[in-house]
Amino acid sequence: MRSIQLGGSGLTVPVIAVGCMRINTIGKAEAERFVKAALDLGANFFDHANVYGDGECEEIFAGAVGMNNTVREKLILQSKCGIRKGIAFDFSKEHILASTDGILKRLRTDYLDVLLLHRPDLLVEPEEVAEAFGILHAQGKVRNFGVSNQNPMQIELLRKYLRQPIVANQLQLSIVHASMISQALHVNMEDDKALNRDGSVLDFCRLNSITIQPWSPFQYGFFEGVFLGSDKFPVLNAKIDEIAKKYAVSNTTIAMAWLLRHPAKMQPVTGTMNPARLEDCVKAAEINLTREEWYEIYLAAGNVLP
Repeated sequence: MRSIQLGGSGLTVPVIAVGCMRINTIGKAEAERFVKAALDLGANFFDHANVYGDGECEEIFAGAVGMNNTVREKLILQSKCGIRKGIAFDFSKEHILASTDGILKRLRTDYLDVLLLHRPDLLVEPEEVAEAFGILHAQGKVRNFGVSNQNPMQIELLRKYLRQPIVANQLQLSIVHASMISQALHVNMEDDKALNRDGSVLDFCRLNSITIQPWSPFQYGFFEGVFLGSDKFPVLNAKIDEIAKKYAVSNTTIAMAWLLRHPAKMQPVTGTMNPARLEDCVKAAEINLTREEWYEIYLAAGNVLP
């Protein structure tokens, strides 16, 4: 599969990340088949979080992949911490260190390639985050660090204290949830879309070598449903189907290719546990939509040009 560099890390990764949030919804044999299929496709970057299935997803993955030192060398593992049941969010030094140890134990590995802070903590003390990251890096438990759902100033606050670079920012992004892209066309206008809701996070990440990892690349709203095939988006689906027919691929492939066409060099995170659909996602890495096709899909989603 085509690859990119993850932020300023020097780590080369596939352009598609395999999300493991739902791996606890399938049986053991299915999980083994899914993980093998992913690896056969060259999709060896797996995204986790300690809250997915209360840690069960990480344990299931480790079992499904048959984790050992030889297998570990073939994988790129990312996990997230910071969401805490009964509290909400916790970026304290103690919680980050304890959470990471739990993640490593469940994944049966000595280190993570990437650790993300899972959403912002309103009580964050960046000095504590810096201490925790410094300890984890020095101990060899985490090689790279990132965040999720954070705006530029939240990242800058962390960067003031961190010695390690922020290499990734996981953000919700899809064709129908694309305000971070569409806002750029409404500069100096007075319509609702001119509101800068995220601090120009797309440009900020590009300027600072932070890879955006779009999550829910096929969803609309906040887990309200998939837009592909939905009667809520007839014009968009008609356009996607038309372009999919031209390239002889599925609508899933074209929807993913739309994200990959953006020059920010993003790394979308899949959510499917279906090997065939994952293959459709991976095929998007082979397709480079034309500028005309990209904008046709953009407009079909209901976006307007000034």
